[in-house]
Amino acid sequence: MKAVRVHRYHEDPHLDDVDEPRIDGPWDIIVEIGAAGLCRTDLHIVLGQWDAIQHPSLPYTIGHENAGWVREVGSAVGNVAPGDTVIMHPLVTCGLCLPCRSGQDSHCENAVFPGLNVDGGMAQFMKTNARAVVKLDPTMQPVDIAALADAGLTAYHAVRKAVPLLPPGTHAVVIGSGGLGHIGVQSLLALTAATVTVVDTSEAALELARQLGAHHTVVSDPNAATQLMEITGGGAHVVFDFVGEHGTEAQGLAALRNRGSYYTIGYGGKVELETLSIISREINVVGNLVGTYTDLVELMDLTARGLVSLHTTVYDLADAVQAMHDLDAGTLVGRGILVPQASGSPLQTH
Repeated sequence: MKAVRVHRYHEDPHLDDVDEPRIDGPWDIIVEIGAAGLCRTDLHIVLGQWDAIQHPSLPYTIGHENAGWVREVGSAVGNVAPGDTVIMHPLVTCGLCLPCRSGQDSHCENAVFPGLNVDGGMAQFMKTNARAVVKLDPTMQPVDIAALADAGLTAYHAVRKAVPLLPPGTHAVVIGSGGLGHIGVQSLLALTAATVTVVDTSEAALELARQLGAHHTVVSDPNAATQLMEITGGGAHVVFDFVGEHGTEAQGLAALRNRGSYYTIGYGGKVELETLSIISREINVVGNLVGTYTDLVELMDLTARGLVSLHTTVYDLADAVQAMHDLDAGTLVGRGILVPQASGSPLQTH
């Protein structure tokens, strides 16, 4: 099969011919990939930023946002059958450790992470397990929902955690309305009654946010801080930073009111905050990592009901490197999607 594999850090991945994965254990599932999302984390992987955390053995196949159709199952699998449409939770978890048993499976002590430390889904087939698949209505197409497996899940997870902080009359500020942020906006509108303000450097991203229902949009420039204070009446109750670098960290913290919470979802930068400021303002800094299996099930329900949708640009799997360059250059609006044996060279926008 064809697979997009990292051979060396700081070099473009290669499209290789490799063996198809095989069933090794009773809970294994082989999925025919219908679509794989392209994430900024994939760019960070190529730069070696995840090597110290995940320790993958090179070369290996990247891709951690995956959806498709079940091709083969192990002897113990009963929740799905060949032919079923599925989306995969990013982690393949054990189900036995305390985090798994308490419903915090995204912190499984024995998990593997396809696309980060074992072979992922930028390929024609991928191996996962029964705990990682969410069975979908067959009318749902992988190309339309694949990136919800991580980008959507991570954004939804952050918003889901913040719901108690955002009753009617509160203000939420979203920094970055790209691949993650535009799902965060929709999740906020679906789950809360907060007033939602979106900040971005891109007018195209802000226009997308307006189309999705954001109440206010602000161009990220030197006047942004003043505008945010005026719109929020003195600061946001919760700031969701979907960028997490290039100065958005300071911008997000400055946009908070006293007792507010800064939720960081994007990463790459640093949160620099004096302890006195934390204490005197009683503010919170909250990290957000992927999401649970239950979060993904809930997100799929919102998607099936039309409350969440992905704005995507579709590439053939063979054009994965070009897609990564486009993402790095900031020319993608929404989420890049790789489709094995896609129909044509013209890019499609959904």
